[in-house]
Amino acid sequence: MKECKAWIAGISGTRLTADEIAFFRDEKPWGFILFARNVESLEQLADLTKHMRDLTGRSQTPVFIDQEGGRVQRLRPPLAPNYPSAAQIGAIYDRDREAGLRAAWLHARLHAFDLLKVGINVDCLPVLDVPVEGAHDVIGSRAYSRNPHSVAEMGRAATEGLLAGGVLPVMKHMPGHGRAFSDTHKELARVGVPLDELVAHDFVPFKALNDLPMAMTAHVIFDSIDPDHPATLSPTVIDTIIRDVIGFDGLIISDDISMKALQGDLDILAQAIIGAGCDMVLYCAGVMEELVRVAANVPLLEGKARKRAELAEVYVGEPDLSDETELREEFARMFELMA
Repeated sequence: MKECKAWIAGISGTRLTADEIAFFRDEKPWGFILFARNVESLEQLADLTKHMRDLTGRSQTPVFIDQEGGRVQRLRPPLAPNYPSAAQIGAIYDRDREAGLRAAWLHARLHAFDLLKVGINVDCLPVLDVPVEGAHDVIGSRAYSRNPHSVAEMGRAATEGLLAGGVLPVMKHMPGHGRAFSDTHKELARVGVPLDELVAHDFVPFKALNDLPMAMTAHVIFDSIDPDHPATLSPTVIDTIIRDVIGFDGLIISDDISMKALQGDLDILAQAIIGAGCDMVLYCAGVMEELVRVAANVPLLEGKARKRAELAEVYVGEPDLSDETELREEFARMFELMA
């Protein structure tokens, strides 16, 4: 892997500006992340992702997107179908476990068809959060189930579907966002239940999938673990819970540093995220002034973090030989039967 820095960058529009080109050539993010504001057409997306990789000089540069289905889906018709939510996949599982696991696999495999053809090689999926009664709807239908073991099973199937299509998965939001009673895009969330309850419930899917290459953190305070810092900024959560209790040794990526749940200057936050033990800082907004501040406060990617990033890049192989038309027809029939 060529030299790069420990961050993932959002961009402002559908094409890289002259300022962005000059900036990214110097600041060398490990990866990029795309949103609806960056999407115009399939041809434009393919050109954009190629341009990003030309700038980094790395053919495997990760290009991320949140393509879950349901209300979190950056590619929409006519570029990609509107996909059902994870909760709708879970409804099939509740009626027929094997059919539900097949639906979760197909759901992700079809995402991979859509994404890889435009050069997007990482999907921030599966969502392994387990909602509880009364929690904020920021997770809601994005979750497969309220049963952690069911979430783990469907999350594994989704992961295998992405990998079969040549796309890397990112599980989120570690160590669990399902109990949050507020939207962390807007404000910090706290969880007050005892640690043993978290271990027996919230952490279960993450532990079951702890062999995956990448995970994204939750901007949530767990009072029983570290009452002063959200997980993203907590060495205790990162080292004791994620690395030891959950047993995850893959690449830890912060959730978006520009979300309102994190208070303070981006300069200090970027340093604190790395200092807490995250391997990578994620910045999504694509504002040049803020890009400059984040890039100035993240280190070169080296040591264990670099090894984890290198392992993630080679974790996925070439896509399988699945017939796209056949899989789309099979997936459609599953939901016709549910109607």
